[in-house]
Amino acid sequence: MKYIKLIVGLALFVGCSGWLIGAYLSPDDLRQCADLAPSSAAGCERADVIVAVSGGNTSARADEAIRLYKLGWAPNIIFSGAAADKSGPSNAAVMKQRAIAAGIDAAVITVEEVSESTDQNAIEATSIATTKGYTQVILVTSPYHQRRALLEFERRAPSLTVRSHPTSTDSQWSVWWWLSPGGWMVAIPELVGSLVIMAGGVTR
Repeated sequence: MKYIKLIVGLALFVGCSGWLIGAYLSPDDLRQCADLAPSSAAGCERADVIVAVSGGNTSARADEAIRLYKLGWAPNIIFSGAAADKSGPSNAAVMKQRAIAAGIDAAVITVEEVSESTDQNAIEATSIATTKGYTQVILVTSPYHQRRALLEFERRAPSLTVRSHPTSTDSQWSVWWWLSPGGWMVAIPELVGSLVIMAGGVTR
């Protein structure tokens, strides 16, 4: 009986820890908005641009940005990310082609093809946004990466209002991420990275 209580207690501890860490890593400022559509409600206003950063499940990130654009959340998109394979096109260019194939006009898409880290994504994408006069940004990335990306964007461009919206699906993440060693291997570095940024450090 003692061992059963110990196992149950450990399972509850891991489950609660997983839920808390997952909730912290994946803020979603659009969750409150009815039907995930822009409106006049506070926090649900239309933005100037949707920014999607590559890495991890890049296709899922591009698809979420495309979906938000089609729902009317912003009239512009920035895709950010260098090539994963230096012999091929940049991640940002691949994301752009995915958006064009989905029926989005190329004229509303800007690609940033230099950045190879979250810190660089933030520097380059916010530079583009401020140069174009954008002030309201919706940031899209994977759930486990959302908090760290948000912190980097806010640090690099405090004049911008950045709202978070993680992808709804991701090949590296699910609501049950804490049940697998792989989930913890993704979550812990992101949690540590977020703490490093808050302490003034730099992460990749």
